[in-house]
Amino acid sequence: MSIPKNLPEEMPRIGNWFTQGIGLLIVKMLGWRLEGEFPPEKQLMVALAPHTSNWDFVVAMPFILALKLKASWMMKKEAFFFPFKHLFMWLGGIPTDRAAPGGMAKQVATQFRENEKMWVAITPEGTRKKVAKWKNGFLRIAYAANVPILLIAWDFPNKRIRVDSLYRPTGDLEVDMREIQRRFSKYQGCNPEKQTDFIED
Repeated sequence: MSIPKNLPEEMPRIGNWFTQGIGLLIVKMLGWRLEGEFPPEKQLMVALAPHTSNWDFVVAMPFILALKLKASWMMKKEAFFFPFKHLFMWLGGIPTDRAAPGGMAKQVATQFRENEKMWVAITPEGTRKKVAKWKNGFLRIAYAANVPILLIAWDFPNKRIRVDSLYRPTGDLEVDMREIQRRFSKYQGCNPEKQTDFIED
């Protein structure tokens, strides 16, 4: 894998030549490739799908290292204790409290307001198991923070991670979810039998 030459300056970055080299080496060993272009956006929700296996993150992490991308992620606040708190924060961790007023959408929206550059990654399924429908938390966060959603897919048959498209939510949960699922429906995860069955109009 070669690093795309057109990575936007707006992309939040972390790491150095050493971590980048490790990422590149692992990507080469795995035989995967990256396709598509990243948008010049300082703030994004990143929806990753279809999520059907632990292998998804084994494949994704080397790419994150190789790109020197700082991908933020949510974890319950109780996990942010000494001596791991500052490490988790540096890596992009966002402490969340499910019992807080306004829920996680409000908490993550606050993080967006406090950080000039932030890309928050989430898997809409919320689990590796087959689900009847996706969780809409990522959309609610995008609404609350007024940020677009970058759709990135695992495509296991073709051994590629595909940066599919940038989606700007309409504010209608049903419309937005249907369109995002439609865009992801052409990709196949590690365990396709666990993928959500999308209903076509």
